Amino acid sequence: MSISSSRGQIGAGLLALVVLLACRPSQAQEPRLAISGYDPVAYFTDGRPVPGQSRFEYVWHDARWRFASQPHLDAFSKEPYRYATQYDGYCAFGVAVEKGHKDTVDPEAWAIVDGKLYLIYNKEGLALWQKNAAENIGRANENWPDVKQQTVMYDAYPNVRKQ
Repeated sequence: MSISSSRGQIGAGLLALVVLLACRPSQAQEPRLAISGYDPVAYFTDGRPVPGQSRFEYVWHDARWRFASQPHLDAFSKEPYRYATQYDGYCAFGVAVEKGHKDTVDPEAWAIVDGKLYLIYNKEGLALWQKNAAENIGRANENWPDVKQQTVMYDAYPNVRKQ
């Protein structure tokens, strides 16, 4: 084998490697948008759901959290456990059911119980959940370590704003 053919084989091999690396799928995924982009701090400060803005975004617990203002983002970044929804923004009722599961939420279906924010998949579900809130919270807290490892099982509520 001549030197020029060896160089050609090495060059072709390097070119193939570059193409393979450039064309492989990305390993990094953008974190999911928590609570459909609503501002978790607003539930406490404004007493209502307020859509966040993409310019006020903070990544925490593998999710993008949006805020209506810089002061809300600052408050969250200093004390995320104070303002974040329970169960990383998944439906508190879904986590509470037997064997629990992750479910999407309607940002308009919410409750603050003992200083903690809970979201539910819709307003009808919220009314049911509130009838036995303490029991549901206890079951959800027990289920959460296992549920946390699951993938989202359902994401088809028409009233939830998608980003």
